Amino acid sequence: MKRLILALLLGISQAAFAEPGLPPEALVQTALDAHPSVEAAKARIGVAEAEARALKSGPHEFSVSGSYISRSVDREGRYNEYDATLSRGIRLPGKSRLDRKAGEFGISAAENRWEDAKHQAALLLSELWWGWLGANAEASVDKQGVANLEQALAGIKRRVELRDAAQLEADQAEAALGNARLMATQSQGRVALAKARLQAQFPSMTVPETPEELPLPEIPAMGFAAMRDQVIERSHEIGAAQAEADRLATLSERARRDRWADPSVGLRAFSERDGAERGAGVIVSMPIGGGHRKAVAERSASEATAAMAELSAVRFDVQEMADGDFARASAAWDSWVRSREGMKAQVAAVLKMRRGYDLAAMDLSDLLLAERQTHDAFRAEAIARTEALRAITQIRIDSHNLWISEE
Repeated sequence: MKRLILALLLGISQAAFAEPGLPPEALVQTALDAHPSVEAAKARIGVAEAEARALKSGPHEFSVSGSYISRSVDREGRYNEYDATLSRGIRLPGKSRLDRKAGEFGISAAENRWEDAKHQAALLLSELWWGWLGANAEASVDKQGVANLEQALAGIKRRVELRDAAQLEADQAEAALGNARLMATQSQGRVALAKARLQAQFPSMTVPETPEELPLPEIPAMGFAAMRDQVIERSHEIGAAQAEADRLATLSERARRDRWADPSVGLRAFSERDGAERGAGVIVSMPIGGGHRKAVAERSASEATAAMAELSAVRFDVQEMADGDFARASAAWDSWVRSREGMKAQVAAVLKMRRGYDLAAMDLSDLLLAERQTHDAFRAEAIARTEALRAITQIRIDSHNLWISEE
């Protein structure tokens, strides 16, 4: 019983936090976190953290070497001799700091890529969600169009029976109804396809059997212009590119300093002539850098330069995305307002045409044309409304005001 109550309360709370037309926030977050692209990006944070620990520890490890020799000397006999060496490379000053910085930048880049993967998954969910609701809205319009023509056909058939209309008019109405039924069938197919795509991409999210009706779009309180600026300010794509550029710049400096190789310092102990001679001491060795280290440093410098150019390209892309979101949302809103005005005007016109036909003041062909235009107007409004909702949702996601939290 307690579980049932908790489930009911959870359902109520999720419905309370769900915006009109959108799935509940909790379901969205679960679906986004479960998407393979997000899971892969999150796993790469662990890769970056492990790499950071490796860089902090450094590339050098203790090395043990030794030898045993059985030596024979004329007129003296056989001697057992051995030596052992314990050594380790030591990073020169400044290299440890650069390694730590490179590891930190790597983690930052991975975390930003994870956030951006979640962002892209949210855009995909929005696109598929509104595609499903939009297809259903068009199917509802087509279904209503069939109902309207069925009602009109019944009236015409009655008039034919009363010899108030010719059979040709009934045939014309039958043909129009057939076309309307074809469109309705095709619309239902698009609904099924849209739902299948949504469930395939987000199987962890429970999709209702029938979607909600399309809500009326609303301009967010802060306005499209403010959100356009937030798209750039809160971009994790820029954050990832910046962190990657900083990481490669740090590694470039590290490679430049590595042209001076790290020395190895160790202890050596030996015993000769069966212990007659024994000793211990300190050994130091240092590789002499050559063309290889120079080439590696030049390669790292080129990679850092390329990363800075890629950062600039990402900034351009994000700027384009922000301006595009603003233009798309503004245009989609205006288009929906115009389509709604046209739909209302067409409804008023078709009501007059219906009255005129009932009074025998209009031909059936004129009425069928008006019915077709009305159907087209409702369809255009549904498409425009879907596009407005999709565009507004996209700019809200890109500006991190929906589904993507800055925290």
